[in-house]
Amino acid sequence: MLDENIKKSIEGSVLCWLATVTSAGIPNVSPKEMFIHYGDDAVLIANIASPKSVANIKDNPSVCVSFIDVFKQKGFKLTGKATIVESTDADFESMLNELHKLGGENFPVRSIIKVIVEEAEPIIAPSYWLFPETTEQSQIEQAMETYGVCPKVRSA
Repeated sequence: MLDENIKKSIEGSVLCWLATVTSAGIPNVSPKEMFIHYGDDAVLIANIASPKSVANIKDNPSVCVSFIDVFKQKGFKLTGKATIVESTDADFESMLNELHKLGGENFPVRSIIKVIVEEAEPIIAPSYWLFPETTEQSQIEQAMETYGVCPKVRSA
């Protein structure tokens, strides 16, 4: 389910947005900054401060995870079923170690949200299909101009 394009997109994204729903049907969307692909069909999200998301998943495991590269304006929407991996669960430590590779050990991970991905759809800014001459490079340049940012120059 998670092909190389999706995995690269996850690796290149700074935030993802996790959408859940309460037992009363009220949607909740919250940003998450520690998330990784896990195998070929799962995404792991660190529960650092997400009591609403966790409570919602316990009531209704259907979730949506979205992420984009803000400069390329491309990403993916993943839908599936989530479970909460608690610190007492057998897989918790190995999953936590994978998340620590990304974000270090500075944040208290209370539990891990494991999403088994059932569907994946690309998210693509309308300018790609409205203006056929649009390229990823032109999107990046336009975004940098719009947001007043530029790439960090790395010293050798």
